[in-house]
Amino acid sequence: MGHALCACARGSLSIEGQRYLLLQRLGEGGFSYVDLVERLQDGRFYALKRILCHDKEDRREALHERGTLWSEVEALRDKGTFLPEERIVPILLGICRGLEAIHAKGYAHRDLKPTNVLLDDEEQPVLMDLGSMNQACIEVKGSREAMALQDWAAQRCTISYRAPELFTVERDCVIDERTDIWSLGCVLYCMMFGEGPYDLIFQKGDSVALAVQNQLHVPASGRYSAALEHLLSSMMAVNPQDRPHISYILDQLEGLQAAPSGQDTTRI
Repeated sequence: MGHALCACARGSLSIEGQRYLLLQRLGEGGFSYVDLVERLQDGRFYALKRILCHDKEDRREALHERGTLWSEVEALRDKGTFLPEERIVPILLGICRGLEAIHAKGYAHRDLKPTNVLLDDEEQPVLMDLGSMNQACIEVKGSREAMALQDWAAQRCTISYRAPELFTVERDCVIDERTDIWSLGCVLYCMMFGEGPYDLIFQKGDSVALAVQNQLHVPASGRYSAALEHLLSSMMAVNPQDRPHISYILDQLEGLQAAPSGQDTTRI
């Protein structure tokens, strides 16, 4: 961070001698922009934030590294408390809007997890580490392609946030962007309960691949609305065809955000 950016051509830029292709704008604020970029050397994807700095104080603020969603969850957990719903919903909304922008362009993140979500001082999330991102819909034909995708996922998709269909890829199937919906559910679970649903299983050395084949039981904590718990359950459907798309989740979250405190907005 802190290195000058030089625009070398329309639609591309150079950072420390590496050239990046500007693909699309993921979001913008009053004085900053977040773009999806591709490094031309190896084809890897990154989220690039550019901040307009008017003076030295602005520059010092821009160089201040954000914390991650995980660091916030962990800090609260160490104090014996959890994120309240009124904080969870706007953070999750921001994450979903980032995913919606990615999905709309025909890509999937494939490695969404709390450590890959940055939060600024106003708790606005930015998705990071797009190195595992690839095309949203992958048509698998035959056992060789299935094994190749399965091996790729084992290397590039964090095991405790990896969707069930990526553990044992069927020989004739279509893998789509709803792998991200499963990971999003794991992220929501982490915000609600202080750790991912399969983190402890992985840490104990037990089989995550086996655990994700069973429908996740959402603990009844009494801290959250039935609507939020219902939304979590829908994201964690083992069959990817039963999971909602990101547009549905955004619609539900916007309803939750608009509803008076304590009002159940669950839709059947």
